[in-house]
Amino acid sequence: MTKTQSRIQAIDPIQETPDQSIDVKAVFNIDCDWMVQGFKNRHDLVPEVDETYVFQEDVTKSILAGFLHNRRVLIQGLHGTGKSTHIEQVAARLNYPCVRINLDSHISRVDLIGRDVITLEEGQQVTRFQEGILPWAMQNPCILVFDEYDAGRPDVMFVIQRILESDGKLTLLDSNTVIHPHKDFRLFATSNTVGLGDASGLYHGTQALNQGQIDRWHIVTTLNHLEEEAEIGIVLKKQPSLDTKEGKALVQQMVRLAQMTRTGFRAGDISTLMSPRTVLTWAENYLIFDDVAKSFHLSFLNRCDEVERAIIAEYYQRCFDDHIELSVAVAE
Repeated sequence: MTKTQSRIQAIDPIQETPDQSIDVKAVFNIDCDWMVQGFKNRHDLVPEVDETYVFQEDVTKSILAGFLHNRRVLIQGLHGTGKSTHIEQVAARLNYPCVRINLDSHISRVDLIGRDVITLEEGQQVTRFQEGILPWAMQNPCILVFDEYDAGRPDVMFVIQRILESDGKLTLLDSNTVIHPHKDFRLFATSNTVGLGDASGLYHGTQALNQGQIDRWHIVTTLNHLEEEAEIGIVLKKQPSLDTKEGKALVQQMVRLAQMTRTGFRAGDISTLMSPRTVLTWAENYLIFDDVAKSFHLSFLNRCDEVERAIIAEYYQRCFDDHIELSVAVAE
């Protein structure tokens, strides 16, 4: 049994059902008059609220539509844009229990469906079928998020295909049972590609997906990088010591450099971009080393292709009006 299975199996079924109407406009600060059902009480599986998180309206509405209308929602986007975090932060504000599964190559069919296990009952060894993560989640008022959806193994993907319909039932041949989904069960997924494979070479391990399966996702939305002001605001909230006149100017330069790498990436000039996560890391390292150039080396430049570092150094010079050495920096 995997650690994830052990944790899920140790949790009792969720007895509560959504019992509170939540005003979307008031809670998420978006132009929407929906009322979505959430929970009054907080369960152990509810993610922690990040007060600094900034919601992108279109993506937030897509996720909330998944909750409100039982839509299967797939969020696609480049790494570091916060796809999974976006779902978690919506769930956190609805007090909705959330289970995340990373579909790496180690997740197998039996991890999802379950397996026969040998237990001792009255001194005798007895073989029992132990349900996996998928049947458990389907029978509870919670959301199940498949991360790295485009990296799943084919046998795993066909298991998932069974439940992609709104009322999709799951037949467990191993135990001769049919799982009917709980009326408040919701399903989401995130991916770096849209199931057509990866031509850029950035996302090794991803693959082209069965288009019959992609067609079963009711809503497919894209999460892009934030606007400059919003990204600056997040960094300053995460690192309040930089919320000064000089600090804001520095963070603005960091974000503008990050945006230049994204533009260069889209144009094919460089193969590595700075995600918002990298900008946050750069700000954190700057506070540790008190050196903008060194912290930039340690946070980003050292992991870039040596052939492309001259281009990135040019971006740095444009933003900071300063020359940066291209040699690999090592923390002292």
